[in-house]
Amino acid sequence: MTSVHIPLLKTTAADFDQQLKTRLAFDDSTDERVGAAVSEIITAVRSRGDVAVIEYTNRFDRITAQSMADLTLSQADLKQAFDSLDVAPREALQAAAARVRSYHEAQDRESGNSWQYTESDGTVLGQKVTPLDRVGIYVPGGKAAYPSSVLMNAIPAHVAGVEQIIMVVPTPDGVRNPLVLAAAYIAGVTQVFTIGGAQAVAALAYGTVTIPRVDKIVGPGNAYVAEAKRRVFGQVGIDMIAGPSEILVIADGTTDPDWVAMDLFSQAEHDELAQSILLCPDAEYIRAVQYSIDRLISDMPRAEVIRTSLQNRGALILTRSMDEACDIANTIAPEHLEISALNPDEWAKKIRHAGAIFMGAYTSESLGDYCAGPNHVLPTSGTARFSSPLGVYDFQKRSSIIHVSEAGAQTLGKIASTLAHGEGLTAHARSAEMRLK
Repeated sequence: MTSVHIPLLKTTAADFDQQLKTRLAFDDSTDERVGAAVSEIITAVRSRGDVAVIEYTNRFDRITAQSMADLTLSQADLKQAFDSLDVAPREALQAAAARVRSYHEAQDRESGNSWQYTESDGTVLGQKVTPLDRVGIYVPGGKAAYPSSVLMNAIPAHVAGVEQIIMVVPTPDGVRNPLVLAAAYIAGVTQVFTIGGAQAVAALAYGTVTIPRVDKIVGPGNAYVAEAKRRVFGQVGIDMIAGPSEILVIADGTTDPDWVAMDLFSQAEHDELAQSILLCPDAEYIRAVQYSIDRLISDMPRAEVIRTSLQNRGALILTRSMDEACDIANTIAPEHLEISALNPDEWAKKIRHAGAIFMGAYTSESLGDYCAGPNHVLPTSGTARFSSPLGVYDFQKRSSIIHVSEAGAQTLGKIASTLAHGEGLTAHARSAEMRLK
């Protein structure tokens, strides 16, 4: 049994804060070569549209498309992919979609409604909630296929009332994954283009003869996709610039250590930059989890990726108490936070910053990735301090409603006039004053 050398940090150490800071450090600066390549691609797509999209898609995906028709899928194509699935994956996809849809419908009922109220003088104030007209969802298609990403990005848009959902997905060597296309069919995707990379992001942001311009682009991708989203932001909205996947487990020592070890693996297997951290006040339990890691890793197909991730970015942290573990979790503000304890509700009350909170020993993070219902598109790299999971609200916008009555104008006009004169904006003041009796 080969040991996985994960650093053991102790909060009692004098330099613990610096050790933790070093372990959390992640350089998300853009490689100059990536930036230059993305800039070239965006410029080409803006100026040459479909022609540039075809050229870059042929080059990067190693195909020979002659026109955009070769890169466009119809609803019939999506249905054919759905019908081609075996019973088990088809039913799993439908079950996951139903749960994701149910959760986001509840979210929409809670926060997606317009509202207004009438003041005593007859002035009406409120808010009107309307969906975006058209959104683009980017689905990775290089190293692996991600039907779950289709569900998580398209379903909340569909629930929000978005009329057109445009999906782009690269198909290296022309291989189209039926599970991904079936997910698009179930989730209500309007159009699918088999393109990816920065050229797909640029096409969605600026539009081409074939690809409609969208209002917002969501979905994960590689460094080129992330940089393209960063550069087109302002022309369109984006969900976030996502960093490597993260999991933080707060454990009280009552969960089977094999379970916790595998939960740490579940994020480490994404890539070498993923981060898996355990916080626990029980030194013996931390040793048990380390033993489980050493024993279980040899059975993992992606063992070397997991090993590199855990050794370079993982940590086992011995805390003074569960309270201190919660304080450290709030400092880290992780993407995924598991509270693997007998009384998770008690500790969840102390958590202020986390993308998603998984409570109790039976709630593995992987359930959230696929079928629990809440969205798996979550803030990373500490941005849970100010960001939220992708949701229905990301596909809606809010307009303020102001309908001032004649009586209300007499009161508000005087206030506005005074403040406008104070700012030196005479036309503002007179506009309000003209409505005074």
